[in-house]
Amino acid sequence: MANNRFPSTLPRIATGLSSVFREGYSLSDLRKDAMAGLTIGTVAVPLSMALAIATGVAPQHGLYTAIIAGAIIALTGGARFNVSGPTAAFVVILFPIVQQYGLGGLLIASMMAGVILMALGFARMGRLIEFVPYSVVLGFTAGIAVVIAVLQVPDFLGLETGQLGEHFIDNLGQIVASLPTLSPIELGIGVLSLTVMLFWPRLKIPVPAPLIGLVFGALSAYVVNHWLVGADLAVETIASRFTWEADGVTGTGIPPIAPSFMAPWLLPGPDGEPLQLSFQLIRELLGPAFAIAMLGAIESLLCAVIADGLTKTRHDPNAELIGQGLGNLITPLFGGITATAAIARTATNIRSGAHSPVAAVIHSSVVLLAVVALAGLLGMVPMASLAALLFIIAWNMSEARHFVHALRSAPAGDVAILVTCFGLTVIFDMVLAVGVGIGLAAALFIRRMAQLTQTDRVDAAQHPAVSGLPKEVAIYAISGPLFFGVVEKALTSLHLIDPKIRTLVIDMSDVPTMDGTAINALQSLIHELQRDGIALIVSGLPPRLIVKLRRAGIRTVAGVLTHCKDLQSAKAVALRWQQDRGVSPRAHERVAGSVVCTGEEVNGH
Repeated sequence: MANNRFPSTLPRIATGLSSVFREGYSLSDLRKDAMAGLTIGTVAVPLSMALAIATGVAPQHGLYTAIIAGAIIALTGGARFNVSGPTAAFVVILFPIVQQYGLGGLLIASMMAGVILMALGFARMGRLIEFVPYSVVLGFTAGIAVVIAVLQVPDFLGLETGQLGEHFIDNLGQIVASLPTLSPIELGIGVLSLTVMLFWPRLKIPVPAPLIGLVFGALSAYVVNHWLVGADLAVETIASRFTWEADGVTGTGIPPIAPSFMAPWLLPGPDGEPLQLSFQLIRELLGPAFAIAMLGAIESLLCAVIADGLTKTRHDPNAELIGQGLGNLITPLFGGITATAAIARTATNIRSGAHSPVAAVIHSSVVLLAVVALAGLLGMVPMASLAALLFIIAWNMSEARHFVHALRSAPAGDVAILVTCFGLTVIFDMVLAVGVGIGLAAALFIRRMAQLTQTDRVDAAQHPAVSGLPKEVAIYAISGPLFFGVVEKALTSLHLIDPKIRTLVIDMSDVPTMDGTAINALQSLIHELQRDGIALIVSGLPPRLIVKLRRAGIRTVAGVLTHCKDLQSAKAVALRWQQDRGVSPRAHERVAGSVVCTGEEVNGH
């Protein structure tokens, strides 16, 4: 994963067409964007169809996503080179939604996710990606890759599995049970397409391998269906599987019309009947919508970070979230499914010489042209070839080398998180995997931070700043953050002071932060020391933490409690208190469980 922290001297690149034109947009820049847009548009056509089918909807909905969302997000987002559309990461989330709520439910959930993404952007939550550990991202993306690959097995082998469900284990059992129905012809076309896609890049010909693989597959399917076999053994294609109806006209494959407005709440539900929009449905879709939004945020921001690394630029993460939200809010109104930035298409965009978001807009235009002019040819693509393409997508997404390397070299805690996220994604779902993964990562972080916090007794004779103090003065040093996970350990030894001690000095110069639990524990310690007649001097505590203590009701009182800027000042105060004291520290009063003090404050604190 690329690093998203850049030097402050790195130039900030403006995003959006208006900023590009303010910088100056030449004909040469337009040519660069046109070539990049043509390239990624050609790649996006087969990918959009394949990912829509993998999600459980007709292929045109993936194409509509690339057309509408690709243009809207490019114009409104905060990443100059991101190319958005349907992506493989969403398959494991969207497929179960389609099974439960149909196409209409999926589009409504996408719109709800768009609203959530916009809210995250306006709330300036664009640095969200920084709080998702690499082991979590690698674990759930590898798990998604496995699920996608398994879901393509029926089409690749030509199996008669019937409708697959939303649970991986059940689907796997169904696939295994249907292996006797394997079609050698479908398998042959799938293997041919896969082989062409894998070896075509070695020829160094500037034509996308997915396009060539699908062309070979389509030509093979055409020959088989028209000259070699009968209807009962025909190779299944997009045209033979999918039908459409628009304005009273019906057809097979992909409708040769541009995307037009369609109300998601009037589209089919899980039973094929128009969806009934209700508060109950919105409530049920809220969880899936939140999952879509979180994955969309992670995916798009990660893509922007990688683009920054390739181009030495910086993106605006909050603007990118708002742009992604707008895209997902508007695209379903035109039949498009969930969209986010696509890492592979963005990298291709950059390597193709893109200069601005115009390239992504041109990419959307290329997809639109393909829908309107080439719908008949797209319908000839065999399902086995699309499955082969998705195998490659799944393999690239899995980052298998990084996964194996992490298993071998990462600390044991991170390996446990990686394996847990992978397993939960495959067996259950990605939402559970991310939630559990982040929870485990937080627990691991707390454990590691706890190991950094120490409390040690300081030998006054060995420390020049406090040498010469009497035995009635004890000095302890606390180092590391004080928070709920370590405070008990850090303060326990301070409760076990020798009864002869009359003054306790705590050096907290190496304490960077304190949370509410630590302040409460310190307050309890102060009460206990006062009850035993022991004065307390806190040394080196940063002013901002002293302010926190004051807000909690912990204030200084001469002879009882005070703050000093360093140990040398603490020594002077301790000696003065020892000279002044013939009895226990002065009386004090407690109000509502807090220490309310009056008296001297040392060194201006």
